Amino acid sequence: MDIDEESLAFHERHRGKLATRSKTEIHSMHDLALVYTPGVAAVSKKIAQNPDAAFRYTMKANSIAVVTDGSAVLGLGDIGGYGAIPVMEGKAILFKEFADIDAFPICFEEKTADLVAQIRNLAPVFGGINLEDIAAPRCFDIEDSLQDLGIPVMHDDQHGTAVVVLAALLNACRVLNREFADLNIVISGAGAAGFAIVRLLKCLGIDTKYCSPAGNIIVCDSRGIIHKRRSDIFAQKHKYIIAHETNRAVLTGTLADAMEGADAFIGVSAPGIVTEEMVASMGPNPIVFALANPVPEIMPERALDAGAAIVGTGRSDYPNQINNVLAFPGIFRGALDAAATRITDRMKLAAAHALADHVNAPTRNRVLPEVIDKRVAYSVARAVQCAANESGCARAWLQSSPP
Repeated sequence: MDIDEESLAFHERHRGKLATRSKTEIHSMHDLALVYTPGVAAVSKKIAQNPDAAFRYTMKANSIAVVTDGSAVLGLGDIGGYGAIPVMEGKAILFKEFADIDAFPICFEEKTADLVAQIRNLAPVFGGINLEDIAAPRCFDIEDSLQDLGIPVMHDDQHGTAVVVLAALLNACRVLNREFADLNIVISGAGAAGFAIVRLLKCLGIDTKYCSPAGNIIVCDSRGIIHKRRSDIFAQKHKYIIAHETNRAVLTGTLADAMEGADAFIGVSAPGIVTEEMVASMGPNPIVFALANPVPEIMPERALDAGAAIVGTGRSDYPNQINNVLAFPGIFRGALDAAATRITDRMKLAAAHALADHVNAPTRNRVLPEVIDKRVAYSVARAVQCAANESGCARAWLQSSPP
């Protein structure tokens, strides 16, 4: 069987990949009285008096809702909530396998429903919300509207990607002996991932007055270079922000124009849109992260033949796999351990640095840890927990007395 047939048979045999498991057993009436009535009433009253007590007495302290509307699932597009179930089950397994977090798929089918209100209503039982596979620009508004929930809410397609890309860039600079802030970076793709990458890179100083004048970011979408004179950006808030926070010289033109002389290319867009000539036009020893999946913007061998010094993709069959699984389990593990109220930029930066530092001696073919290295999540988690405490968004009293 090929992988598709094998996967269909696997899922049919198991009827999905998730099940619930009790943390205790009932062997006596006393056990029943503790687990349910009458003993549970005391716990309910305690939580009713102080909702934060749910972190101490319930599953809330270690649970994540993996929420989607099925509008941008993997490379399959808008396949709806039903079609998204197997993917969200898989995401829940990754949370458990890599960070021992109990995660539950929550898949909504109705696209016109108020997803923000629905998430608010289900939030009490969860210690965090992982937004998943929700198309831009809706994903931006949903995430922004939920930052007051009092628990971490993160759209992984945005921030998980951005953290891993930043970590890979940091180590690529170490390998090539370059100053990170001096990089001229071209990003292809202005959707969820592209927007988040821009914002996180800027947190480290690229394209701000505090770095070398050489450092710059240019973002391209399907219409070419995004700049503040483009009339269409006023209808799209995230592209308006990109236009005013990048491309200081207000360059215009195509992706090929943007890549000329660039130090690094980050593709989160479409397959096969970058040619060898475009890579050859970049600066000396360029960095090429072509992350469209399963077919990248340019295949690694072609990029290397064209002069790329370091190449990364989202694929597991090439070196330097840039995969969200390196980030999101550890980020949420650290946020839960801190009983954090939200995930801050400082926490994401801490995650990126921890991820980069996990590779002791990066090379051109290894700028990130192996995706299946389960130690990574806990390195990231420790850094994120510390950053949460420093950011002032941690519930310190819960950390001292874990549930």
